[in-house]
Amino acid sequence: MKLAPRDASRYFAKPDLARTGVLIFGQDAMRVALKRQELIANLIGPTGEEEMRLTRIPAGDLRKDPALLLDAVKSQGFFPGPRVAFVEDATETAADVITTAIGDWQEGDAQVVVTAGNLKPRGALRKLFETHPNAFAVGIYDDPPTRDEIDADLKRAGVSEVQPEAMRDLTGLAQELDPGDFRQTVEKLGLYKLGDSTPVTPDDVLAVSPTSTEAGLDALLHATAEGRSGEIGPVLARLQAQGVDPVGLCIGATRHFRALHAACADPGGPGQGINRLRPPVHFKSRDRMVRQAQKWGLRRLEQALEILVDTDLTLRSAQKAPVMALMERTLIRLAMLGGRR
Repeated sequence: MKLAPRDASRYFAKPDLARTGVLIFGQDAMRVALKRQELIANLIGPTGEEEMRLTRIPAGDLRKDPALLLDAVKSQGFFPGPRVAFVEDATETAADVITTAIGDWQEGDAQVVVTAGNLKPRGALRKLFETHPNAFAVGIYDDPPTRDEIDADLKRAGVSEVQPEAMRDLTGLAQELDPGDFRQTVEKLGLYKLGDSTPVTPDDVLAVSPTSTEAGLDALLHATAEGRSGEIGPVLARLQAQGVDPVGLCIGATRHFRALHAACADPGGPGQGINRLRPPVHFKSRDRMVRQAQKWGLRRLEQALEILVDTDLTLRSAQKAPVMALMERTLIRLAMLGGRR
């Protein structure tokens, strides 16, 4: 049976021991591994691996010895409790062996947990679990964590109370970081708040957030919006050395100034406007962008967007001017426009 992402989160938190097995597949190996770890931990408990109730089988080993999986499903260990036969990095070549093991499965046998990469919908392995009446197939996609998943991570880290503003910051952080990095950040937050019963504040989130999320592009855009034209050249040179494309810079600048324009045009003012933007503005940039929107005003932001649209069209045309120099001139022009009183 197929399991939808929302239902999968609930199932991984409280799995059914009477199920035959679960296939977890997806393009992002880290996301698949995190879900697999959560599922197996909740199936066999914290001591399950120590009590040898978990059998790990690399899928490549099944080609050499097809009986490995069936033996793991049927074998009884010394310690009582649920057991798991885990097949790692399965491909379509393992479908026949897994089909045989699941076909012979009976209540009391080890539950079969299989992880795989991006499987085709009509592939034998995915079809096996999707059509089985007592097994699940779960696709893990590159979507940001849901609120339920963030709450579950916080609960595992021992964090119980979070201010709404801090939760908004955590949600924004979850959209920028890889799943493993985000979970490590939440665990770090739990340690940071150890012995502190007060709710998590935005300052707490800022204290444990990775510093690497502030990209060079953000520094360039902030320098432009804040009228610091002297910083544009050095930052742009570093970005160019990293292989950043002028068209990409123009797209990023346009996105930044459109966000400022939307915030400035909000009936509730730039502060409320920034909070309403989707996707959310990173919490480290929120206050700066509110100040930028207030300083620029609606009319000058419209002028800035006109300049950026013209530059974008010129960059994509068949003109012969040095494209990075053209982009630098545009950014300096914007910085000077924003610096006027």
